[in-house]
Amino acid sequence: MKLIGMLDSPYVRRVAITMRVLGLPFEHAAISVFRGFDEFRRINPVVKAPTLVCDDGTRLMDSSLMLQYVEALAGRSLLPSEPAALLHELRLMGLALAACEKTAQIVYERGLRPAEKRHEPWVQRVSGQLDAAYRELDDELAARPLEVSETRLGQAAITVGVAWTFTQLLLPEVVAADGFPRLVAHAAATEALPVFRAIPCDDGVQLG
Repeated sequence: MKLIGMLDSPYVRRVAITMRVLGLPFEHAAISVFRGFDEFRRINPVVKAPTLVCDDGTRLMDSSLMLQYVEALAGRSLLPSEPAALLHELRLMGLALAACEKTAQIVYERGLRPAEKRHEPWVQRVSGQLDAAYRELDDELAARPLEVSETRLGQAAITVGVAWTFTQLLLPEVVAADGFPRLVAHAAATEALPVFRAIPCDDGVQLG
């Protein structure tokens, strides 16, 4: 299998980390949807990161769908099977993915739209949504922290960790770290793990 996309994307990174945790071999191609648009389009005409090129040539899009597939390949899930525990972790993942989406919207608004055409009320609205997602997450972690260890690393722990790192990399001035102590602690714990260090939020890493 081949995973296409830059590791500064939390969507690409969560798939790469999950595949490593599950012991599934894959190649990684760090192709940008911006700088490498034409190259990416030759692999996937939709030009959506991440793209997973499966062994039979099928191209999957959307990180959550990829995770469902690779867990089926591995024969095990990184989500709990007990309904109440599953519900809790799905809620955390939903909040983390919403935060990723809002982070990307702000970054694109700032980076792609000319300054004279930016709609500040829209930016403020999205910033408020981003803040709300992380406040909900921080409160959830205060009440019920996620386990983080080399031997037990669930999908919610992975997704929350990569989301927080992504936002802090790109928008530290929008989401001040000192207001979210549990998220800071969680991300520090995940980023210290060998699997996270092997797949850093970095464009130039080579994965096996």
